[in-house]
Amino acid sequence: MRKNGDRKGEYVMLFDLTGRCALVTGSARGLGAAMARCLAQAGADVVVNYTSENSASRAEEVAKEVRAFGRRALVIQADVSSEEQVQAMMNAANETFGRLDILCNNAGVNSNFNIYDMTLEEWQRIQNNNLTSGFLCSKYAIPLMKRNHYGRIIMTASLVGQQGALFGQVHYAATKGAQVSFAKTLARTVAKDGITVNCVAPGVHMTETLHEILVKSDPHRMDDTISRIPMGKIGTCEDVGYAVVYLASPEAGYLTGVTIDINGGMYMR
Repeated sequence: MRKNGDRKGEYVMLFDLTGRCALVTGSARGLGAAMARCLAQAGADVVVNYTSENSASRAEEVAKEVRAFGRRALVIQADVSSEEQVQAMMNAANETFGRLDILCNNAGVNSNFNIYDMTLEEWQRIQNNNLTSGFLCSKYAIPLMKRNHYGRIIMTASLVGQQGALFGQVHYAATKGAQVSFAKTLARTVAKDGITVNCVAPGVHMTETLHEILVKSDPHRMDDTISRIPMGKIGTCEDVGYAVVYLASPEAGYLTGVTIDINGGMYMR
């Protein structure tokens, strides 16, 4: 808890997001779903974004979880690499909640290719989903944040953006390194508007995508990966979600352009 500077003797809860509105891209499952739950638990209303019709039911389940915390939820299908659909999503969020305070640029994809068997089409697909989406969503969220002189833009980067991917996925690692540079530069651009821009850099967390890569494709990769983590275990999605809550809060108002590593000691600066 922290002391309320406006009211003598009164205290307020730390990381309280009551009255804030958050938009989490790619939040039908995995890290995004955990971010949505954690933000709602801290008091925020949440826009749950998904892309594919196959994710519609999962997005609705996440919205139910948000509402279970007593918060409002809006489910929006949008391809966040499409400028037209991003604009429509931001308009819908503004019409429903009248504001946007927190943007989690979480949407992203990966695939199990190395440079020898990767096509240009696959390379571009990963760039569009992981990097172009963050540019578009940030571009159209910033005017909404400026109105209240409060904004938190949070990129889901990765430890591979700093140390490189372990298994040759150059397309994915390239986008994650670019997200960090994007955040640092944008942080300078909007600093005087009350908007911060930061990254979370997850390590190994058991998402559905990671399960496909580490378990289904080659079970030995799981043991090899765990052996690289000093804490000796795979992280949870909530490990990342709670870090997002901190970055979204007023208490993190003097942090901008930083990357928070959440990896069990797998990568240390």
